[in-house]
Amino acid sequence: MGRIRLLSETVASQVAAGEVVERPASVVKELVENSLDAGARNIDVVIRRGGISLVRVIDDGFGMGRDDALLSLERHATSKIRSAADLQAVATLGFRGEALPSIASVSRFRVTTREAGALAGTEILVNGGKIDVVRDGGEAPGTQVEVRSLFYNLPARRKFLRSENTESRNIEHQVHLQAIGHPEIGFSLMRDDRIVFQLPATATLGHRIRDLYGVELLQRLVEVNGAASPKIQISGFIGQAGLSRQTRSQQVVFVNGRAIESNLITGAVREGYHTALMKGQYPVTFLFVELDPAAVDVNVHPAKREVRFRDPNGV
Repeated sequence: MGRIRLLSETVASQVAAGEVVERPASVVKELVENSLDAGARNIDVVIRRGGISLVRVIDDGFGMGRDDALLSLERHATSKIRSAADLQAVATLGFRGEALPSIASVSRFRVTTREAGALAGTEILVNGGKIDVVRDGGEAPGTQVEVRSLFYNLPARRKFLRSENTESRNIEHQVHLQAIGHPEIGFSLMRDDRIVFQLPATATLGHRIRDLYGVELLQRLVEVNGAASPKIQISGFIGQAGLSRQTRSQQVVFVNGRAIESNLITGAVREGYHTALMKGQYPVTFLFVELDPAAVDVNVHPAKREVRFRDPNGV
C-alpha cells in the first residue's frame, strides 16, 4: 500500500480552519464581516472567557432561508462571486465561502436565521463540523451565530491561545476596527455579561472616533479628504505632529472598506511623520483608501488581512 492517503473530510476541514480561524478574534472578524455583507444596520457581539467559551454575533441583516443556511455551512459555497473572473474585482468583505464551515468544524456551533417576511426561520446545530439538528427557529429577522468551546476538538491549538484577557482585548480591537470602518452601523460589545461599549449609528467618522476614543483625541486629529491621484481617493483623519502611540493600535487603514495591514501605506505615512516621531512611536491615523476593486488583489492572505496592489507605484 502506498504511503500517501487522502485526509478524511473532518481532518481536511480542521486543517483548512487553521488558515482562517487563528483565534477568537478571527471568529469575530469573519462573523461581523458576514453581517456587514448581509446589510445589517445593527451588530451585537457577545463574548465569554476571551471568546473561547462563547462568541455570539447578532445582526438585523437580510437573514437566510433554510436552503441557503444549510448551503452556507458547505465549504466554498458563497453568494459573493460566481466565477474566477469575479476575484479580479471583489467588492464584498467575504467571498471564499470558507468562514462558517471552518468555524463550525472547530467548535460547537449554532446559527439561527430568518428572512424578513418569512413565517418561520431556521436553526442549525453543528458539532465539530457535523450537522446534528435542523429545525424551525429564528425569532427576529436577521441572523444569530453562536460559537461555543472553540478548538474543543483541537486541544493543541487551544493550548497556544493567549490569556482570556489578551484574547478579549484582541476581540475588542477587532470590533473597534469594524465600527470605525462602518460608522453608519450600530455596534455593541458585551464581555462576560458586562457591556464594554454601545455605539449608536452615526453620520460621520469623526463622531464614531469621538464615541470610541473621546473628544480629546478627535480634537488632535486633522481631517483629510482628497484625491491622491486620478484613480485613488483618500479620506479620514491623521494625528497632529506630536500625537503618537507606542503600538500600531490606532494606525488604521481601510482599502475599499476592508481593514487591512499594508506596509506600503503605513510605511508612506510613517515616512511623512519621520521627523515628528520618536523612535518606537507610531502615528495615529484613520485612513480610507478608495480605488477600483480591480486594482486590488484581496485574495493573497487566508484571513484577508493583506492586499496586493496591482500597480503599487501608482499607490
